[in-house]
Amino acid sequence: MSTPAAESSSDPTPPGGPEDARAAAPTAARRPRRTTAGGSTPRAAGPAKAPAKAVAKAVAKAPATTQTTTAARAPRPAARPAGSTPPVSVLPAPAGPAPTAAPMPAQGASSTTPADHPDRFLDRELSWLAFNERVLELAQDESLPLLERARFLAIFASNLDEFFMVRVAGLKRRIATGLAVTAASGLEPREVLDAISRRAHELQARHAGVYRDAVAPELSGRGIALVHWGALSEEEQDTLHTFFREQVFPVLTPLAVDPAHPFPYISGLSLNLAVILRNPVTDKEHFARVKVPPLLPRFIAVGSDDLHHARFVPIEDVIAVHLDQLFPGMEVRQHHTFRVTRNEDVEVEEDDAENLLQALEKELLRRRFGPPVRLEIVEDVDPHVRELLVRELGVSAAEVYEVPEPLDLRGLNVVADLDVPELHYPKFVPKTHRHLNEVETAKPSDVFAAIRERDVLLHHPYDSFSTSVQAFLEQAAADPRVLAIKQTLYRTSGDSPIVDALIDAAEAGKQVLALVEIKARFDEQANISWARKLEQAGVHVVYGIVGLKTHGKLSLVVRQESEGLRRYCHVGTGNYNPKTARLYEDLGLLTCDPQVGEDLTRLFNQLSGYAPKTAYRRLLVAPRSLRSGLVDRIEREIAHARAGRPARIRFKMNSIVDEVLIDALYRASGAGVPVDVLVRGICSIRPGVPGLSENIRVRSILGRFLEHSRVFWFENGGEPVVYIGSADMMHRNLDRRVEALVRLKDPGHLAELDELLSLSVDDGTASWHLGADGMWVRHAQGPDGERLLDIQSHIIATRPRRRSTRRR
Repeated sequence: MSTPAAESSSDPTPPGGPEDARAAAPTAARRPRRTTAGGSTPRAAGPAKAPAKAVAKAVAKAPATTQTTTAARAPRPAARPAGSTPPVSVLPAPAGPAPTAAPMPAQGASSTTPADHPDRFLDRELSWLAFNERVLELAQDESLPLLERARFLAIFASNLDEFFMVRVAGLKRRIATGLAVTAASGLEPREVLDAISRRAHELQARHAGVYRDAVAPELSGRGIALVHWGALSEEEQDTLHTFFREQVFPVLTPLAVDPAHPFPYISGLSLNLAVILRNPVTDKEHFARVKVPPLLPRFIAVGSDDLHHARFVPIEDVIAVHLDQLFPGMEVRQHHTFRVTRNEDVEVEEDDAENLLQALEKELLRRRFGPPVRLEIVEDVDPHVRELLVRELGVSAAEVYEVPEPLDLRGLNVVADLDVPELHYPKFVPKTHRHLNEVETAKPSDVFAAIRERDVLLHHPYDSFSTSVQAFLEQAAADPRVLAIKQTLYRTSGDSPIVDALIDAAEAGKQVLALVEIKARFDEQANISWARKLEQAGVHVVYGIVGLKTHGKLSLVVRQESEGLRRYCHVGTGNYNPKTARLYEDLGLLTCDPQVGEDLTRLFNQLSGYAPKTAYRRLLVAPRSLRSGLVDRIEREIAHARAGRPARIRFKMNSIVDEVLIDALYRASGAGVPVDVLVRGICSIRPGVPGLSENIRVRSILGRFLEHSRVFWFENGGEPVVYIGSADMMHRNLDRRVEALVRLKDPGHLAELDELLSLSVDDGTASWHLGADGMWVRHAQGPDGERLLDIQSHIIATRPRRRSTRRR
């Protein structure tokens, strides 16, 4: 779902989630920082401590201090910091005998290896649920605007739907086919499935409770309420009678269940009414199902047009009141709302598909009929109705979720969209980047001239997408000197100006190549439509390399200039989607550097033709060189630390799961390299474990905008090497996708990212901290109860003041 706080993300997926059965909160040690000449505040590299008895027990038995080469860190405080929330467990406490402690290693090198800690990886599925719990914690936060809290409830619901459709469904499929293997966390597949079920039940119940006990009463107090039929006035009921007769009744299809009418197919994520009827002639009871058509609004507004006194009625309430019109001559005895989640992942054997487009279209049709993986039903359901649904749908008792009405709180987006400024975040309008708008004028800026003058590092949504990336492509389409445009498209908006620009360029006679990733999950049908539209306009459309998704965010423009051909490039971390660019935090580089241009030319040739042995100078490209390139850089940091040179690693990403990279970070920690990981979603690292990861700390920032950028910083002995790009540290990104990271060279860009990364992990910035026991703890207040810095609000407040005032 393209909303702040969550990405379809699988990216599930996209902030937080519920917190039942929480243990005592771990605390995060504050690490003194030294200020460098460049203004950054890295933690000092130093020797690691001796390994403790076991990962789980090491936290409790850790010594009070750890020596480093320049400073000693403060001991962990015993009490949870003020403003923190109880922790969220990502993995059950490890069991088993504890290994014998090793002697203190010399010169900062741990005598153990990551392999000596078999429970060093947190479970990825449970970590994702912990991520969604952080979304839910935002909905609970009374300091946030009320309608934004309602939106976080909707985001949580949408995230959880996708998690079941993809992750749970995939795990069940692998178990059923015998392909499931033990997780890196050490849990067996069925153990993972059982743990997911327990945690998901807790989270879904808590989600309903946050709505019922916190958000709904506060909305009602502000004159905004979801009400049932009985709370409506006679006039309002008359209005809805008319609405039902004219807009709802014609599209409803009641389906009876009897020997002549088999149990109907229940489509995924649809709302349904299970109806028990009595025939007054035979006195027999019958079952029927009524589907709520998805084209109808989830909640129907009633009453006045005053947005400060808005009331909504669930669509199922309106249908339920009129069931007698659907079953004339029958007595309606009961009705219960239910909802089914199905396996909606797509599998296409590309090697066997002569036409990938047609094969994917067929698979999309089959996806509608995937097996059920979850049944949601109202908590007061009749036991006989529950039994019937469980039997007919073929779900287990563990897959049934009984929750209070209303089901499907994704519909709260309608409420969250109400135009009540005081209940929303302050209005925010992205600004044109200062280097693209040197002179205040109504005339569009010359993006090519700006790029020729200097590389431009964009930071969305603070820097406008429409006046930067979109303007870059629109200018390229209209410029007669532009000869060719090459573009990747992974996800884009329904009325995409990016696609329009490519079509305009092709119609103007330019050579246009569009690499459309038609396998982008849940956007497959839209991308198929775009591919056909582009082909009809004369664009060369390709679908990438067989077996790989093309996830890289790349654009290449070839322009004829007086001194010859010049290549202009954009390499980003986010999709070419103007709508999500206003909600997602992303980075992008606009450059005409010849090395980057040559690299992108080679990469596009590889994607559209045959070039399996392509080499690159400024790019790291998956699946061939990205993992190995990052591991090589980590090993160099280890060498720098051992030689006494400045060493530090800082990663910012959506998720980190890859065991090879995590083990490399553990080795770096053991060598005394400070490692900061800023992760929005899934994290399999255990930070702060003596003998394994005491030099690693993990933070998570969620808020108004979805943190989506990927940054990889290596201190490199005082000459930082920094990459940005599209890849997360997950198997799919490193092995099954075409991803690209570009190295930044401009000192100003490095200083900007240094400031961003330093502020993000600072103890004075609001964030979640991950402990060695797999618990996430929210830090939103200081020791005196003061609110910690919200980094997104800080950037909004400070970035406009950095705009250039120079006039040419």
